[in-house]
Amino acid sequence: MGPLTMDRLRRGALVGLLVGGMLGASVGSVAAADAVTFGKPTADSTFGKFIEFKQPVEMSGKPRRAEILLTTPGAIGPTVIPSSDEAGTVEFGYRLDLTDGHVVPNTTFTARWRVVDATGKSWTGPPVTHTYDDDRFEWKTLDGDAVRVHWREGNQAFGERALKIGDDAVAETARLLGVTETEPIDFFIYANQDEFYAALGPATRENVGGQAHPQIRTLFALITPADIGASWVESVVPHELTHLVFATAVDNPYHDPPHWLNEGLAVYLADGYDDSNRDQVEQAARDGSMIPLDGLAGAFPTTRDRFFLAYAESVSAVERIVRVNGREALVKLIRSYADGVSDDDAFQAALARDVAGFEKDWLAELGAQPPARRGPAPAPAGPLPEGWSVPRPDPSFEVTGSQPPARPDAPLPSRAAPDDFFAVFLRDSLGLIGLAVLAAVVALAVRRARRRTDPASWAVQGDNRLFGRPPTIDPERADAADPAQPERLWSTPEWTLPRDPDAATTRPSGPPESTADEPPGPPNQPPR
Repeated sequence: MGPLTMDRLRRGALVGLLVGGMLGASVGSVAAADAVTFGKPTADSTFGKFIEFKQPVEMSGKPRRAEILLTTPGAIGPTVIPSSDEAGTVEFGYRLDLTDGHVVPNTTFTARWRVVDATGKSWTGPPVTHTYDDDRFEWKTLDGDAVRVHWREGNQAFGERALKIGDDAVAETARLLGVTETEPIDFFIYANQDEFYAALGPATRENVGGQAHPQIRTLFALITPADIGASWVESVVPHELTHLVFATAVDNPYHDPPHWLNEGLAVYLADGYDDSNRDQVEQAARDGSMIPLDGLAGAFPTTRDRFFLAYAESVSAVERIVRVNGREALVKLIRSYADGVSDDDAFQAALARDVAGFEKDWLAELGAQPPARRGPAPAPAGPLPEGWSVPRPDPSFEVTGSQPPARPDAPLPSRAAPDDFFAVFLRDSLGLIGLAVLAAVVALAVRRARRRTDPASWAVQGDNRLFGRPPTIDPERADAADPAQPERLWSTPEWTLPRDPDAATTRPSGPPESTADEPPGPPNQPPR
C-alpha cells in the first residue's frame, strides 16, 4: 500500500468525529505541566464497514491545534489529519468509512493524537495499533517456520499441506537470495470466489487467483479443499511468496528494481524456463514483436498475447543471467538494490553491462532485432479546405510550433457565401456537439480516475501479479464443452497465466539447486 496522503483521506474516505464535551469548569486547576493529559486510546473495526479510533484527552484550555497522526505499512511518515480544538475533557474520535472504499485485510494502522497548546508546545499521545481483519469468518490457523496459514474450509491436512508448500517456497527463495525472514508471512486461503474478491477489493480483476502484498507481508489465494493437491497450487503459491522474499531482499526507500526482474525470478523459481515460455520468446524474436525491457519495468501489458509474452521475456532474461553469468551474479544483482542504486549501476556491478548492454546481448543471442520504440506520434494530416495549400492555424486559437507555416502567397480562406449558410451552420454545430461529447468523456474519465485513486487506493495493491486457478466447470455443461479446447488456467478466455500447467503431466524444469558449488546448466538448455 502506498503512503496515505491528506488528499486521499479527505475525499470521502474518512470522517472525523468528535464525541463528548466539557465536563466541568474546574479544568483551570490543572497544572501547567499537565496542560494536556491523554487517556488510553482504543481502536475497532468491522470488515467492509469502518475502522474507528478513539482517544480520551483532558486539556486545561483551548489548544491552538489538534490532529491525528495515522500511519500504515510502507508509508514514509504519518498522515496528519486535523481534529478537534475543543477545551476541557473530551474524547477524540476518527472514523474511516469503508462502505464506499476498501482496505485489504491484515493491514495494520497506527494512530496517535497530537495537540499543540496556546503557547505552541506540542503534546503527543500514546499510539494505538489495530489490524483490520476479515472478521466475516472464523479462521483456522497454523504456524510454520516462516509462514502462518489461515483457512476456512478443509481439514487439518489441508492446512498442513498449504503450510508446507509455503514454508518450503520461502526457505528456498530466502536461501538463494541470502536473506532471513524474521517476521511471519500471513497466508490467507479463501475457498469461495465471491468472498475472495470481496477481500481484495472492487478493483480486482476477475481472473486473479492469488495476490501478494509485500508491505503487509500477506498472501491471499483462492484454493478449494479439492484443489490443494493440484499441480498449479505448487506453482502459484511459491510464485507469490517469492515476491515477498524478493521485497525483503531489495528493501530500500529510494528505487525499486524493474518489474520484469521481480516477475522473472518468481517464474524461474516456481516453474523454470519451460518450453511454453521459450516458444513464445523465440516466436516474438522471429516476427519482431519483442517488448523492450524498459517497457516491462513497470506494469505489464493487459492484452492476452502481450501479457503472456511479458512473463515469458522476464523469465528468459533471468535464465540468461544465471546461464551466462552464474547464479551468484543474479543474487548480487538483486541484493544490490537494497542500497538504492540505479538499474544501470546494479547491472554494471553484477554483470559488467548496463541494462541497455544486457538487453543488446540477450536480443542478439535470440536473433531478435531491437524492439521498435513506440510513443506519442503526430496525428495524420487531414483534408484541406478549398484554396488552402498547406495547413493553417485556426484563427480562434494561438497555436505555435504544431503546424508548418503557410506559404506567404497562399490565399486566405474566404467567408462563406449566403447560400453556404446552412452548410457552415451544420459544420459548426457538429463541431460544437463533438466538443461537448469530448468534454463529457473527459469529465467521466476524470471522475473514474479519482474514484480509483480515492477509496480504492486505500487497498494495499500488489505489483500487478495476476495469478489464477483452473476454471470452475458446470457439471451439467461439462459434456457440451469442446474436447479439442484444453482447459485453461483462468476461467475467462481473455486471460491466463503465461504457461499452461495442464499441458503436461509433470512440472517443467525448475531452477538450479541451491548448492553453492553447482555450475549453471549448459547453454540453450532449460535450467535444472
